Amino acid sequence: MSTTDALLLGFPESLVQARRVAESAGLAFDAVEAHDFPDGESRLTLPEQSAGHVILYRSLDRPNPKLVELLLASRALRERGANRLTLVAPYLCYMRQDRAFRPGEVVSQGIIGAWLAGLFDTVVTVDPHLHRVHRLEQAVPARRAIALGAGPVFAEYLVGEGRMENTLLLGPDGESEQWVSGIARLAGLPWAVARKERRGDRSVEIRLPGEVSFAERRIVLLDDMASTGRTLAGAAEEAQRRGAAEVSVLITHALFVNDSLRQLRAGPIFRIGSSDSIPHETNVVSLAPLLGACLRELLESGDGG
Repeated sequence: MSTTDALLLGFPESLVQARRVAESAGLAFDAVEAHDFPDGESRLTLPEQSAGHVILYRSLDRPNPKLVELLLASRALRERGANRLTLVAPYLCYMRQDRAFRPGEVVSQGIIGAWLAGLFDTVVTVDPHLHRVHRLEQAVPARRAIALGAGPVFAEYLVGEGRMENTLLLGPDGESEQWVSGIARLAGLPWAVARKERRGDRSVEIRLPGEVSFAERRIVLLDDMASTGRTLAGAAEEAQRRGAAEVSVLITHALFVNDSLRQLRAGPIFRIGSSDSIPHETNVVSLAPLLGACLRELLESGDGG
């Protein structure tokens, strides 16, 4: 299947990002119109143009109403003759809950993953927040489940800044080691990883590696997502205590719940940047080249769904 046989649809909150991906992939683009009724129900209007393969672009932060609208849109597109459906969800929701931690607790990852796999032939995401499940297809058993890494675009951004001298990349915990080391390799920068001890939903203790010098260095904290920002704040405070000249942050998914961004900015962090997986004021890196290349490869290989 060529790109001329496919159509990418964006939703209102991320039309700019969706259009960039469509342009990068060489796809036709159109928008889904969404209206919220006073009682919370949604009314969707699909464009009149159609295609055999339709790609829906929607990041699934604040997911519950978006999931209902994906159900409505996907079923309607099937009824209109779409034989392949792809979901591009740069941020994929409900991935953290992969086991029950107390009796009766619902394991949402498998439920939502299987539900999405029933709607879409292919699911594409970026840096999914997986823990004990290590491969996306285990969580989302679609025909194709593709987890892309934002590392290459972040490395390109860091190199493009040109501030390489005396820079150290720092991961906030052991789970970030593979990701941080990969970006460091691509950017040609040194790296280290801190240790995190969680003492509750809102309390973490960060310990930096004792053998690494932080004095007078520019520290770039790298993480896949920021929700409350507690981990990043703790790591930044420890780096400053160890003599860092500057601490900045780069994250893939800028969730920043409640007033977490304001609290981070009130601390020792010099600058906060994110990818545009979630539209946010901190966006500095576009994922369009990464996602566009993935879609082109899928479509040109004839395995787009």
